[in-house]
Amino acid sequence: MSAVTRSQSSDRWVRCPACGGDSLYSPDNPFRPFCCERCKSLDLGAWATDSYRVEGDSPLDDESDPLRDLRH
Repeated sequence: MSAVTRSQSSDRWVRCPACGGDSLYSPDNPFRPFCCERCKSLDLGAWATDSYRVEGDSPLDDESDPLRDLRH
């Protein structure tokens, strides 16, 4: 993606959730809502390493885990 500035586009601009910079929210930006591939990758990495978590009940114990037999 070539660098696009606000003055060059009438598309919607939003704040990048990773770095807080300007991000073009358009089909022309393959990384939206992120501003670049780096910010998108950093966010994905945070989810993959459990830096972000969705609140919920405690994990199932081994006896009630329906996938228990598939993991052993």
